Amino acid sequence: MYSGKKMIFVIVATLAIAQTALAGDPDILTDFVLPPNSPPPDGDFFTYTGFRSVVNGSVPPTFKVVKAAVEQFPALNGQSVSYAMLIYPAGAVNPVHTHPRSSELLFLTRGTLQVGFVDTANKLYTQTLQQGDLFVFPKGLVHFQYNADPMLPAVALSAFGSANAGTVSLPNSLFNSTIDDGVLALSFKTDVPTIQKIKAGLKG
Repeated sequence: MYSGKKMIFVIVATLAIAQTALAGDPDILTDFVLPPNSPPPDGDFFTYTGFRSVVNGSVPPTFKVVKAAVEQFPALNGQSVSYAMLIYPAGAVNPVHTHPRSSELLFLTRGTLQVGFVDTANKLYTQTLQQGDLFVFPKGLVHFQYNADPMLPAVALSAFGSANAGTVSLPNSLFNSTIDDGVLALSFKTDVPTIQKIKAGLKG
């Protein structure tokens, strides 16, 4: 029979395992999931061509993300994986954001990038990536990527451990929302006119 301390440990460990099991995409009981009323699939269903325009196109004038998540590529439903192609013109930034449902594994295929994330102890981890490097952003943590090169673009491919990792952009979530300006001013220890200037800058 378990002692009191051992029983508490077993309960805590069991709950932790259960929570981990619920943290990602749900497991499926079939090989793959078809959208409702779909005909029998063929190879086209399992093929995504959305990156062709990026691979063969010119560098956009501003930062651009092309996603291959379940919304764009329904075959990913239940597969717990997705991708995004990220294109950074010279001097472009992917603003601070989080992915609440997945870690991100970024592979730099072209150029250089300054990347970083902040952990729950408020410690910043940064790195300057070279072409061919990988960098992992842990699940749910605030992170960014910045192409500091004034002349050359950068291109990266990000893999996610979810068919729908989700993206929460901090600038948009905070300053393009209906949160009261007074609450934001108090939170950032500033005044309402400053908050309104930030909001105007993000809309411009």
